[in-house]
Amino acid sequence: MKKGQVFFIVGASGSGKDSILRAIREEAQREDRLIVAHRYITRAASDQNENHISLTEEEFVQRRKANCFVMHWHANRLHYGIGTELNTWINSGMNVVVNGSREYLPRALELFPELITINIEVPSHLLKERLIKRGRESLEELEARFSRSASLVDVFPENTQILDNSESVAIATKQFFDFLREK
Repeated sequence: MKKGQVFFIVGASGSGKDSILRAIREEAQREDRLIVAHRYITRAASDQNENHISLTEEEFVQRRKANCFVMHWHANRLHYGIGTELNTWINSGMNVVVNGSREYLPRALELFPELITINIEVPSHLLKERLIKRGRESLEELEARFSRSASLVDVFPENTQILDNSESVAIATKQFFDFLREK
């Protein structure tokens, strides 16, 4: 059986990752053999966030020490993990979409050299508008995010696929499926 592929989706906060991942999950066809991996996060679950498994910090540390995560990182005061079920899925021929982190990307590529990076891009003025409208952070925190984002440009491998989410989630989602189905 052919091994499945890992698609590591990254993008700046406000780029629309959660909306695109939700649309990918809803639009996947049986023949795509596609799973959108859930993340384990030290953040409470809500209707507005991604479909994730909420853990306390103690639960996260316990699972990390027990090697329950194939990937894990810390960002924005939260812990994120991708469970070892990822290996089961790709070994059974499933394609798996992972909501990743640009900072963690070099390590993800070490773990999965065949990983395909998908970067969601949005013009900076639109990104700033979205984040201000979202209202979760102060202007100072937003500026820190923009600085961090600018410093991560060099982490992308040459074969990175770009999804343009400046117009609509539907267009960006179509771009993803066009790429997936061409492979």
